[in-house]
Amino acid sequence: MTPRVLVVGEAMLDVDLDGRASRLSPDAPVAVVDDPVERPRPGGAALAAALAASDGARVVLATPLGNDADADRLRALLPPEVEVVALPSDGGTPVKRRVLAAGQVLVRLDTGGTSGSWETPPADLEAAVSAADAVLVADYGRGLTSLPALRELVARAAERVPVVWDPHPRGGRPADNTWLCLPNQSELARLDGSEPTGIGEVGDAARRVRERLGTRALAVTLGERGALLVQGDAPPAVFVVDPVRGEDTCGAGDRFAASATVRLARGDLMSEAVEHAARAAAGFVAAGGATAYGADATPTPSDDVPSHHDGSTARDTVARVRAGGGVVVATGGCFDLLHAGHVATLQAARRLGDCLVVLLNSDASVRGLKGPGRPLVPARDRARVLASLACVDAVVVFEEDRPDAALQEIRPDLWVKGGDYAGGPLPEQQVLDRWGGRSMVLPYLSGRSTTGLVAAANRNA
Repeated sequence: MTPRVLVVGEAMLDVDLDGRASRLSPDAPVAVVDDPVERPRPGGAALAAALAASDGARVVLATPLGNDADADRLRALLPPEVEVVALPSDGGTPVKRRVLAAGQVLVRLDTGGTSGSWETPPADLEAAVSAADAVLVADYGRGLTSLPALRELVARAAERVPVVWDPHPRGGRPADNTWLCLPNQSELARLDGSEPTGIGEVGDAARRVRERLGTRALAVTLGERGALLVQGDAPPAVFVVDPVRGEDTCGAGDRFAASATVRLARGDLMSEAVEHAARAAAGFVAAGGATAYGADATPTPSDDVPSHHDGSTARDTVARVRAGGGVVVATGGCFDLLHAGHVATLQAARRLGDCLVVLLNSDASVRGLKGPGRPLVPARDRARVLASLACVDAVVVFEEDRPDAALQEIRPDLWVKGGDYAGGPLPEQQVLDRWGGRSMVLPYLSGRSTTGLVAAANRNA
């Protein structure tokens, strides 16, 4: 069933003006940005609504919206799955403009009004609350979340469905009965009046703030470190994410909040929703953040989290080693049920050069090679285990039966395979010849094999 999500908060029109800056102005010590390209996108609560829709939810966005050209422009940027309920607004539609040079923000210009006041909730807002499977309050500190009528409406909703509150330093405290509050670490410090640094201190502060706010749970977003969740008397749960590359974190909080809300609307446990949201936010930053959304106006679903095993880490590693005159080594295989023989081969391969890239057969590729009962371990988990080894510098998952395309991209100096290939030419040598790559065979550690492990497990079952 398609979940119905209500996003309540202040929507904005975000506009990036990105150009080149290679000189200073002659009349002031400021950069001159040449030929800026304008990229508009939904911002604030509107971005959260668009991201929730990309996760497959039917979304109602209830937001103060002016009657002006910027409001029309913002509506046009929203996906068709988002229905807008316009609440009273004072002044024009909020617009946040960032001026960038080569992706670096130079200055931000904010215009627009604040939320209008009302004593009785509009009928269409009450209807949206009644129909929602979950509510996300995206507070951007413009007065909406301080309105008593809204707070009462949200508190009543929380008696029936999950309510997630994404706070703002200038906003109101979460409404009564809120299920999940989502401060980042700096917001947690303001709420607690402390400066927690270590993960233990963050956990203590999160527990104090949750108890004071009266929410069922509180999740602190920790940027590249993931998230920490406290609920009830249970110890804090920490969800560590894989490191990602990404310079623009704008919108990561909205990605986290939208993902957690949709997951709760689908019936996930609180811990499951927060863990998924942490991975989704990391993937959002890795994919370029809100800037990338502004470039193509298509948000990435949180179920489609970019993997750091997609070749980007390998390309960076290879480029760095080659720049220093080093030797690039690659090996490949299924590595289903990683065992001591695999580790010995990988360690030996790494000693032959200055980096080791592992080309890993995808699940479909393993099935084609090994049969319908394999793999026993999915590619994402196999890649994660391999990447954790000190001797492995990068992992690339490939879909074909043979890694020819991946080899062509990595272009290793040495291609290393296990000892069962001894006595005949390696099938990949023809590809290696295109750039002068060499192949070598390393002996396997005697008596270790995945097939043997599977057979032994079946005998003992």
